[in-house]
Order: sequence, then structure tokens, then C-alpha cells
Amino acid sequence: MTTRIKICGITRPEDAQHAAALGADAIGLVFYGPSPRNVDIEQACAVMNILPPFVTSTGLFVNATAGEIQAVLDRVNLDLLQFHGDESPEFCTRFNRPYIKAIRMCEDVDLQVEAGKYAQARGLLLDACHPSLPGGTGESFEWTRVPDDLPIPVILAGGLSADNVGEAIRTVQPCAVDVSGGVEAEKGIKDWGKMADFIAGVRAAK
Repeated sequence: MTTRIKICGITRPEDAQHAAALGADAIGLVFYGPSPRNVDIEQACAVMNILPPFVTSTGLFVNATAGEIQAVLDRVNLDLLQFHGDESPEFCTRFNRPYIKAIRMCEDVDLQVEAGKYAQARGLLLDACHPSLPGGTGESFEWTRVPDDLPIPVILAGGLSADNVGEAIRTVQPCAVDVSGGVEAEKGIKDWGKMADFIAGVRAAK
């Protein structure tokens, strides 16, 4: 099965356009004020306006209120929601959108329990554990910790780049990979050459 590719932390229409042209399956828009990749509704709409068909638009939220999320959805027609905080399964399902749930790979995490808890999610996005950051750390985790019998698709994130994504895919066999910092010129600004190399690395992985 082909490994899907999501380029997250898009802030500019031209970066989304190049990601799609290079073959990305999804792009991510961050609606989280403390993030250097945060976008407002106007920026998000500008990206959405140039996004071609069949590229999934994903909105990332971290412990946002229902009202904050709905205010975005009223203006931005996102395909998929990505929850990166402490959101309950009940909260994640209330917006009439498919969702994925990010799980930080801390030492005590039990992925079988999380997979059962978020059984209605389209997938679990596995990211590195950081004491104060919900994601986008540029750090990886030990990929061998991911069991091969999870009953829910795995999206692999955390410190991925063109240099290591092939090994990551061979180790975890995820349904998708998610990259942000590994394809940037600076925070929030994508490097088109790095995006091309990353996507080529995914396609070449066996």
C-alpha cells in the first residue's frame, strides 16, 4: 500500500500549491496561537482557495474550545480535524468531521488503550513526547515501540526528514507520514527542494 504524505504547518498558498504539485496527499493548517506556524482564518482561506481537488485539508487544534473550532469551520471548509491536546473522544466527534488524534509517545503510553479509546478516529498520529510542546518539536521517538497489530491506522510524525523517512516507513509500516519542520527553510516557510526530496524518499521506501 502506498504511504500517504501530509505536509503540515502550511502558512502560504504557494507552499500548499507546490506540496500538491509534488504529490502530497494532504496539507495541515495549524490553528494554535503559540505555534510559529499558526494561521488565522484569512490565511487559511487563501491556502484553501488554491488547493486542488483530492488534496485533504487538515486543521490542527490544541485544546481549543468548541466555539473556537466552530468559528474556524464556519469560514474554512476543512476535510479533516487533527487534535493534538487532551481532547476526549466525545469532544473530537462533535464537529461532524472525520478526525485523527495525535498521541505523544511518552514512556507510559499504551497505544492499544489509546486505539480503543479513539476507535472512531481515522487514525492515530504518533509524535515525540515533549514536556511542554504538543508537537512540531523536530524530535523523533523510538519507532520500534509501535506495535504492528493496532486496530487503527498509524500516521507517523516527529523528526522526519528526507534522510530518515525511508527507514521510518520500513520500521513502522504506517499508512501515512506527517512532516513539518523537516521540510522548512524557516519556521512556517516551506523549502520546496526539501519537500521534493522528502516525497521522493517516501515513494522510494520499500
